[in-house]
Amino acid sequence: MRFSPELAEKRFGCGLSPDVAAPADPDQMLAGLAGPDTMADSFPIEDFDTFRLRMIENAAVWKMMRKTRGTDEFAQHKKKRDLLNKQARFDKEEWYAQTLARWTRTQTGFRERLAAFWADHFTASGKQGLVRRATSPYVESAIRPHLAGKFEDLLIAAVTHPIMLMYLDQMQAMGPNSKAGLKSKRKRGLNENLACEVLELHTLGVDGGYTQEDVRQMAELLTGVTFSAKKGQYFSPDRAEPGKETVIGRAYGDEPPTMEPVYQALRDLAQHPDTARHIAWKLAVHFVADEPDAGMVAGMELRFLETGGDLPEVYAAMLDHPAAWDPVLHNVKPPFDFMASACRALAVDPGKLTDMRRGVRTSTLLAPMQLMGQTWQSPPGPDGWPEEDEAWITPQGVSARLRWAMIVPGNLRRDLPDPRDFVGQALGSDIPDAVRFAAMAAEHRMDGVGLVLASPAFQRR
Repeated sequence: MRFSPELAEKRFGCGLSPDVAAPADPDQMLAGLAGPDTMADSFPIEDFDTFRLRMIENAAVWKMMRKTRGTDEFAQHKKKRDLLNKQARFDKEEWYAQTLARWTRTQTGFRERLAAFWADHFTASGKQGLVRRATSPYVESAIRPHLAGKFEDLLIAAVTHPIMLMYLDQMQAMGPNSKAGLKSKRKRGLNENLACEVLELHTLGVDGGYTQEDVRQMAELLTGVTFSAKKGQYFSPDRAEPGKETVIGRAYGDEPPTMEPVYQALRDLAQHPDTARHIAWKLAVHFVADEPDAGMVAGMELRFLETGGDLPEVYAAMLDHPAAWDPVLHNVKPPFDFMASACRALAVDPGKLTDMRRGVRTSTLLAPMQLMGQTWQSPPGPDGWPEEDEAWITPQGVSARLRWAMIVPGNLRRDLPDPRDFVGQALGSDIPDAVRFAAMAAEHRMDGVGLVLASPAFQRR
């Protein structure tokens, strides 16, 4: 099994496009990760530093609401708070459209796929109020800049990011024996949520060599890591549990407490053999098959350990393995990926996506995606979206895909392509006879295009 440009775009990219050439070889795919992030420039999404300015303004408004409660001024401040939330809600939808436009036009589809993979691996979102809309800025700041670097840098950026701290309740963490903990009337104690997910999901894996005591010790080490809208992410020595903590057999801690032991523990976890195995397996499952080739996973794991978690080297080990180019398409596209690859195959004008009226965008894109089983940036838990095909091949999900394929393309493009041409644009040279016949026999362009997009051949990658 050898490299195939078409398969590269289907399995590792955003799907075939009549306007964008498929990559010539794995080297070009990897080089695209190191080059300029042209899609981020062309379809910008707010970074978290900018979003934090909204949080600062929101905090000030809340302060005035508390101060003026029961007075005539209260309604004025409440209205301002509501407007801030409303604008953030609208902007979240705009960032969805920008993300979709990136997938539609990118020449480095592997970058977009990796951004989605790592954003899911490090699932995080705000839980209430304004910060519920901050996931895209989190991804833009913590995930996207580190796709082609060391895993430890990506790990540190994601785990210590304010949105992750809020999502996993680290803001409530306080060392029981810390200065703040001893003074607290509510006697707030440890929060093990972040520590558990760092060990179980982000690094070692559910079968990794850690114990419940490691989770507790990691939780103690993380006390002091916190955030405020005004300061950003920072370390509070007064909240940190004093003394040494031992995680996976290694002791960490400074006196007085500082952030550096936290960084060092994360670096050590990033280099652990169980982490190499877990990350290699997850990448292989996501990109190649639910039951990936054991040799490919082992090769990726070895490359991870040899290079200290250099991610482009791990990707290269995946792309170099013959199993990566198995022509059988194993994985079902999740709903967003299905819709994005359809827009790409149709060569939808990005302006049609980014300039779409909000109500139309909801009915055309966001609501159907939810019916397919995936609500934008709202996975069921910190382990992200499921990889198993069965999660997406449900009666309701399949029905929603078929309806969308048969109806929505005509709304995205008034001048739909001839199905006899489109079947090749969408599927490449590997066209099942039944799909080719359906495209040739369709009486209307909308029907023919819909049948191609609804076909099992297009639903897999």
